[in-house]
Amino acid sequence: MSEYKLKSVRRDNKALQRVNKALIYIALVALSIFTLIPFVWMLSSSLKLDREVFAFPMRWIPETFHWENYIVIWTKVPMLTFFKNTAIVALSVTLIQTLTSSFAAYAFAKLRFRGRDTLFLCYIATIAVPWQTYMIPQFVEMRAFGLYDNLQSIMVLQAFSAFGVFLMRQFYQGIPTELCEAARIDGLSEYGIWARIMLPLSKAAIATLVIFTFVGTWNDYMGPMIYLSHDSVKTVQVGLRRFIQENSSDYHLIMAASMVSLIPVSIVFLCLQKYFIEGIATSGLKG
Repeated sequence: MSEYKLKSVRRDNKALQRVNKALIYIALVALSIFTLIPFVWMLSSSLKLDREVFAFPMRWIPETFHWENYIVIWTKVPMLTFFKNTAIVALSVTLIQTLTSSFAAYAFAKLRFRGRDTLFLCYIATIAVPWQTYMIPQFVEMRAFGLYDNLQSIMVLQAFSAFGVFLMRQFYQGIPTELCEAARIDGLSEYGIWARIMLPLSKAAIATLVIFTFVGTWNDYMGPMIYLSHDSVKTVQVGLRRFIQENSSDYHLIMAASMVSLIPVSIVFLCLQKYFIEGIATSGLKG
């Protein structure tokens, strides 16, 4: 094949690659828009009057923005108390679960002891056990400990996570063991190795675990519904359900309350998005 034909083939291949990349971007943009439509509708509905929510033809941009909807929702139910309780639980569980998962993951990844792999497999196997199978025994146990109708019950139940241990262990296995051995030779304890070497190198995995834990705890409904009965300790998801029951015809207020409940998890994800994407790309592919 002549040099001219080779150059022509290369140009055609580059042009084809550009066209394929453009088509992929167009498809991703279209899919993103399709995914965001429900959230846009929710935001639009939260700024309308109730009679305008299901008006036909639908107006994506309200003729008049009713920002007072976001003020009214706080007077219908003790929403501020629900948000405060949820923030306490979500932040506490996220902190505790991150510490316990990283501790256990370090032991499973970098320490050698008898039965380590068997214990790890048994622990990870608990992920496959549905929560509904041990929900009642767990409730009886928490009530026997005097933790019923107490925020501490939710914190205790979610203090440990097999998924978190698995995620952190997979990431730790990608860190060279020679770093730990060198630190031991220098006299650093295992806690020092964990704090000074493993954690600084695991920002992506920690951010990923923080997002999953915070979002999962914030959106948890069944746990708080079972263990919390008084309004003073209820969380936002249970409170939102009560709000919907008491204001079932006020769809504009329901949309406003739902939008407010999404703000904390959105902020957490946006702040840790960079590390989250890096963690998803690397964790689970090593070891």
